[in-house]
Amino acid sequence: MWDTGRALQIAAEMRRYNLEVLGINETHWTQVGQQRLASGELLLYSGHGEENAQYTQIVALILSKRAQNALIGWEFHGARIIKVSFKTKKEGITINIQERRNKEAATNTSRTRAEKAKAPAEYTEANKQVKRSIRTDKRKYVEDLAMTAEKAAGEGNMRQLHGTTKKLAGNYRK
Repeated sequence: MWDTGRALQIAAEMRRYNLEVLGINETHWTQVGQQRLASGELLLYSGHGEENAQYTQIVALILSKRAQNALIGWEFHGARIIKVSFKTKKEGITINIQERRNKEAATNTSRTRAEKAKAPAEYTEANKQVKRSIRTDKRKYVEDLAMTAEKAAGEGNMRQLHGTTKKLAGNYRK
C-alpha cells in the first residue's frame, strides 16, 4: 500500500469479497493511529515511532462497519503487531446425536398407531437439531483452528502453523 489512494480501493475490494477484517502490511502510515475512510471503513495502523522511518514493518487493519460494531478495543505492540479485541458469542459444543438415535429406535420399535404416527415427527425435529448443532460445531472447530494458527504465527512456531494450515485447507491425513 505504497500509494496514498489505495485505501479506498482496498476497501472496495473488501466489500466485493465480503470481508469483515483485512490485515495489510508495508503501508505508508509511519505513526500509530486510526482513520475513518470516506466509505465508512475504519483503518487501524501501527508503524514506527520515528517520523523518517522506512515504509517497512508497518501493519494495518481495515475493519468493515459490521466489524466496527463488534470492536472492543485495540492496542499496538511495536511496528509489526496490532492487538484487536472483538465481542464474540462462544457456544459450547453440543451433543444431540444420542437423543436422535434414541428417537430413531423409538420409531423402529413403536407398536401402536399413535406411537407410529408421533415417532417420525419427533425424529425429524431431533434430526434438524442435530444438523444445526453439527454446523455450529464445525464452525467453532474451524474458528479454534484459525486461532491456533494465529497464535502459532505470533510465536513463530512454524511446525504448528503448517499443521494447522493443512487442517484448515482440508489436506491433512494423519
